[in-house]
Amino acid sequence: MAKRPCPSSAENPMLPSFFSQMDNLLLSFLSLSDSSPPVSLDLSFDRLLESAPSDADQSLLIDRAHNLGSLLLRAANRSARKRASLHNSIAWALPPDLTIKVFSMLDSQSLCYAAATCSMFNKCAMDPLCYANIDLTTVVPKVNNAVVSTMIQRAGKSFRSLKLGIVPGPTSSPGSCQPLVYSIRNSVDVSSFSWNDKKTRQGKESSILTRSCLYPLSGDNGAAGTLLRRLHLYNIERMDNASLCVALAACPSLLDLEIVGLHVELRQTLMSVSSNCHLIERLFFESSKTGRDDSLKSPTCVDLVNNCPNISYLSLRGFKLHDYKVRILVKGFRKLKYADFSTSYSISGTFLRNLGSGFGGNLLEVLILRDCMHLKEVEVARFLTAVLAGDFKFLRYLDISNREGLASEGDWYQRSYNSSIIPLKQVLEVRPNICLLAEFPSEGCYIDIDHMFDSDVNSEISLPSQLSSHTSDGSLLMSSSESSYNSDQGSGNEEYQVSGFVIYEESSDEVDFLVV
Repeated sequence: MAKRPCPSSAENPMLPSFFSQMDNLLLSFLSLSDSSPPVSLDLSFDRLLESAPSDADQSLLIDRAHNLGSLLLRAANRSARKRASLHNSIAWALPPDLTIKVFSMLDSQSLCYAAATCSMFNKCAMDPLCYANIDLTTVVPKVNNAVVSTMIQRAGKSFRSLKLGIVPGPTSSPGSCQPLVYSIRNSVDVSSFSWNDKKTRQGKESSILTRSCLYPLSGDNGAAGTLLRRLHLYNIERMDNASLCVALAACPSLLDLEIVGLHVELRQTLMSVSSNCHLIERLFFESSKTGRDDSLKSPTCVDLVNNCPNISYLSLRGFKLHDYKVRILVKGFRKLKYADFSTSYSISGTFLRNLGSGFGGNLLEVLILRDCMHLKEVEVARFLTAVLAGDFKFLRYLDISNREGLASEGDWYQRSYNSSIIPLKQVLEVRPNICLLAEFPSEGCYIDIDHMFDSDVNSEISLPSQLSSHTSDGSLLMSSSESSYNSDQGSGNEEYQVSGFVIYEESSDEVDFLVV
């Protein structure tokens, strides 16, 4: 669209004199002394109104005074901004390209603050590079779908990363099992409200981001989603399986996916990842309802292993995972270095057998099994014995802590708080480079599990086979040839063959077998 040409003095010779008169008039008005009483200006305006012949003329004078006052105020504000921007451009040491580079390193909220500072910063903050990594996570809900859409549009072809939702507090360390699921009890900004006020506030504000907040990823033929490399979603209460799967289908180049506290099913989500995100390297998924999601099936695990071979970081926290499913994942991902199955309800530890040698699991650097309710002390002992024997050469971090103690050999209701068969000291002596966390409560602090889980959950427990040989002092005897780590013997919930991942009789609602 062509700009309207400014009128020149050659076209209208009367303009210079008009501008001169206007400048002189404005100068005279602004030259009034500040010390003169304001009542004189009021009396002058009253006299002008009295000299008007009619009431309509008086109203017209008042309107013109309002309009001229507003115009003068806007002109003063505009000139002040221009002077401030000129001053900033002189005083600011960085050129625009470096300023944009600095702004691109800011989080989205800080970027918005910088954009509101002055027109120079605002212009730099509108560059698409500043929106390549969009971070709209907050402690309390205050971001809506329109904000997400606007920022994705501003990013354009520079779009690479998107973080949305409610994060309850500071990001936990890599080895921590601090839950990221948002709740009233771990919110840090609503402490001044009563309990009822908190519930009302959370219910209203958590609906600001809805299931359609990810629609811009799939809009315009998925142009934005194609560019996305990192997607982190936290505690978006209205998100559902269908909306999430549509978004993932538009992200074929996704490398990093983190999902926390969403009411979505593990099986459907992993199926969508397996079908659409073949380049993914990092997968972090924390359940919103610990121990209740039992949707994952073995064929889904096999498909994920086959279709996403680049995964080196896998974290599935708070799901009801059986050992044979976990084993498919850990053995199948040949590049896996980080594995976190914290607070997984059904893991007993049998999946650890024979991981340190052969394919899969031998590259593990971090293994976190914190607060796995069924984790057995005999399986932990076998695993650490394998470490002493030279397996898991790359292991640098191991967390087997449990706030309820480890499950004993015969009955998981009997908890072990200070096991004598787990060679902790020996491992630390032989492998001093390993950071080994084994934090257990003192004996007698165990909470009755009957009050923590429903009876239908307890009825589905499947215990693995037990060890039979112990010395008189309670230590575990095991050599590398005698250890079950050198054979793929089955356990109570582990009916499979490792080679080729042939699955037999997993459950009544699954396929009888699956051959890869």
